[in-house]
Amino acid sequence: MASLPADTMNEIVRRFSYLEAEMAKGGDRESFAALASEYAGLEGIVSAIGRYRGIEAELRDMRVMMEDPSSDREMRDLASAEVAELKVREETLSSEIQLLLLPKDAADEKSAILEIRAGTGGSEAGLFAGDLFRMYQRFAELNGWKVELLSASEGEVGGYKEVIASVNGRGVFSRLKFESGVHRVQRVPATESGGRIHTSAATVAVLPEAEDIDIDIRAEDIRIDTMRASGSGGQHVNTTDSAVRITHLPTGIMVVSAEKSQHQNRARAMQVLRARLFDMERSRADEERSEARRSQVGSGDRSERIRTYNFPQGRVTDHRINLTLYKLDKVMEGEMGELVDALVADHQATLLAAVGHES
Repeated sequence: MASLPADTMNEIVRRFSYLEAEMAKGGDRESFAALASEYAGLEGIVSAIGRYRGIEAELRDMRVMMEDPSSDREMRDLASAEVAELKVREETLSSEIQLLLLPKDAADEKSAILEIRAGTGGSEAGLFAGDLFRMYQRFAELNGWKVELLSASEGEVGGYKEVIASVNGRGVFSRLKFESGVHRVQRVPATESGGRIHTSAATVAVLPEAEDIDIDIRAEDIRIDTMRASGSGGQHVNTTDSAVRITHLPTGIMVVSAEKSQHQNRARAMQVLRARLFDMERSRADEERSEARRSQVGSGDRSERIRTYNFPQGRVTDHRINLTLYKLDKVMEGEMGELVDALVADHQATLLAAVGHES
């Protein structure tokens, strides 16, 4: 395995053993948590290295048998067949280890904040934004994630002008982060009597959900305003002001939550604000790295169209990887696994190529 020298594997195993020994000593909660996190991150790699070394040992034994003049023809043939099979397993494990050693996005294991906004196309864009939100809801259900609506501004004829939700679960951001960008739809609107195809768009932003330890928001850096939530009137006209607007003074970022509970609105607005500030910090860090090393998702560049949903032809095309699937109905029902897997694989291939170029 030329791209993964023996001394590299030895160093990984040594580090793993060191972490195991340090954890056994106990210590304070914070340092133990840091050790446990690194330990968990290396566990899969060390296991793969162990299997890889086992195959190496088997290969050596089989080759000795093949070269042993005292072995009969049948035994040498069996050994030769075994070597061929072991080489395939060795190559598979080699690829697995290379992927496990790729630079990790520290936010991959986090939950995410999903923001969808209607773009060009009027009321049809709002309907499409609603369709996208339902698509992600169903995808989340299929993955066992929990979706919580944080705020929504409904469209005039349905759908959303804007909808923001939290998607909670392990590894949510790693699976959804490639969804950030401009999504375009081509279809005949229900209100179109002439049967003409209209093109509309919606923007999607997926932000890693930040925790208190990720982003420290000082009380003096925010302004909190309360206002009357716009409602349907009637019995709700005389309710107390409950909508909350939080402005982050250093950046000018403003978040509004307008549900019934003022306490809940404040918590939700802070949750979204924290995620946006965390995303801003990640983007700034990405900008500081060289262009060749910058990840396409972490760059925060959402201006480019990334995907087209063509209803008349029943196809969805992801323009970044030139992938077209003629199963639009299934994708809109949340069966996005094939799309997501292809985007993840493309990203991994890019990282592998960059590592190979550097070495």
